[in-house]
Amino acid sequence: MVEFFKLRVTLALLGFFLIVIGFVPNFLNTEKVWWPSTKKLNYGLDIQGGLHLVMGVDVDSVVKESYSRLVSSIKLEMGAKSIILRDLKVLPENQGEIEISFAAADKAKVLALMDERYTTTLQKMSDKEEVLVYRYFDAYLLDYKNRVIQQSIETIRNRIDEFGVAEPSISQQGPDKILVQLPGMADAERAKALINTAAKLDFMLVEERNPQELADWITEVEKKGNYDFKSLKYSDYVARINQDLKGKLPEKTVVYFEKSGNSTSLESGRIPYLVKLDGQLSGDVLNDAFVSFDPQFGTPQVSLKFNSSGSLGFKNITGQNVGKRLAVVLDKVVKTAPAIKLEIGTGEAVITLGASRNQDQMREEAQMIATSLRAGALPTTLEQLEERRVGPTLGADSIRKAEFASLIGSIIIILFMLLRYKSMGLISNLSLGLNILGVLAMLTSLGATLTLPGIAGIALTVGFAVDANVLINERMREELRKGAGFQLAVKEGYSKAMSAILDANITTGATAFVLLYFGTGPVKGFAVTLLIGIMTTLFANVFFSKVLVDVLMQKFGVKKLSV
Repeated sequence: MVEFFKLRVTLALLGFFLIVIGFVPNFLNTEKVWWPSTKKLNYGLDIQGGLHLVMGVDVDSVVKESYSRLVSSIKLEMGAKSIILRDLKVLPENQGEIEISFAAADKAKVLALMDERYTTTLQKMSDKEEVLVYRYFDAYLLDYKNRVIQQSIETIRNRIDEFGVAEPSISQQGPDKILVQLPGMADAERAKALINTAAKLDFMLVEERNPQELADWITEVEKKGNYDFKSLKYSDYVARINQDLKGKLPEKTVVYFEKSGNSTSLESGRIPYLVKLDGQLSGDVLNDAFVSFDPQFGTPQVSLKFNSSGSLGFKNITGQNVGKRLAVVLDKVVKTAPAIKLEIGTGEAVITLGASRNQDQMREEAQMIATSLRAGALPTTLEQLEERRVGPTLGADSIRKAEFASLIGSIIIILFMLLRYKSMGLISNLSLGLNILGVLAMLTSLGATLTLPGIAGIALTVGFAVDANVLINERMREELRKGAGFQLAVKEGYSKAMSAILDANITTGATAFVLLYFGTGPVKGFAVTLLIGIMTTLFANVFFSKVLVDVLMQKFGVKKLSV
């Protein structure tokens, strides 16, 4: 029994210290001192102001461009098979279909090639003696359009990261729109110009160098120049590093960085690469990049398709550098650097991934690489459909009103609990304070963004947290009225109230999960805060408050508390 009491006290203290660790960075600069966490709570657009943009993605033009590239590819492949085409064109009167005209004697060759190369992407619409008509499968076209949106989102995210905006919100809206929210952003024109800049993709050979030696050089110039990765924008940091390393780096080489496997961002972990500036291949020769699966083991991989000039360039670069690594670089960030195993002259290649992770992790990484590659290879026109600038005064006004409402509500609740339940009311209030700190600490640790709906979620958390303590205290009063001793009343009060508390929190949690799954934007923010509030309520207002009462009775000899 004593051991169980010690375990509960230990868990309560552990939870308390974790809450403190998570919350402290919000009011102390922990970057200059050692602290387990350096994350701060981010405020949403509705609180701190910023820029709200809705961008239209010209998906149809990308599809048309895809058909044009498809026609070019088919012509090259037909030529390689010695098939003489009379005509190969996209039908103008029925956009989305290609017509292939040929000599009747070559029909078998044409059908064989189309079945071999395009059986999963093109369906045959018409089959005549000397004319075949094909179009994309509806499922493939739907997936392709979705990939265009995702690559546009990736492109925008790459550009916004350069701006250093904390927690930008970039999401798909409908079939052809992207919502961009930039909290704290005031320079709207620069932001829009940056968003509309096409990403730059390159294939660059890696100059093999001892990674530790390269890392030591970087550390040395950082200390000498009194700067680091966090103090500069990524492009400025890369330019500064390469400028300071002149004389140490080989000619026509440059240092770029890759996000390390276990890190969430370049800032938290990065790997330096020395890449060659000569002999690189531009990303505009890439037609497509998508996730496929290894036919032998079924593991995810990234498949690449090059256009005609890219096929020749890729053949040369791989044939002359077998055994070396080829870095895939998007906006000066290394996305992956696989080894070249053999010469590739087919115009198609695959990037295999390490096998140290599970299938889901490998699939996510493959999707990320493919999306990044497409973001550089297939930039699309973005049209600004809507712009709203939320001034910081509006956000500040919202904060003041929310703070005022919270303060008045908290004072009323604190006074009610003290007047109604005396000493147990004080313990309930202390637990409630820890509960709110716990919500903010978890939001901070998760890197979440606090919005006005999130503040509403915190207010609701206060409501059902107090409700839990009211149930407990009323149960204790019932036991005391029956003549039970205080220790038994505490035990029975918490025990009998627990079923009602769990029922209320489970049903609230189920509602929050539905909101989280089906909701978007503000609704999701409210749901996340609500779910966190349920967890902190069960810890602070139920578990921690019980431990606190037990410590007062068993360690400090308190015989009775007014309730």
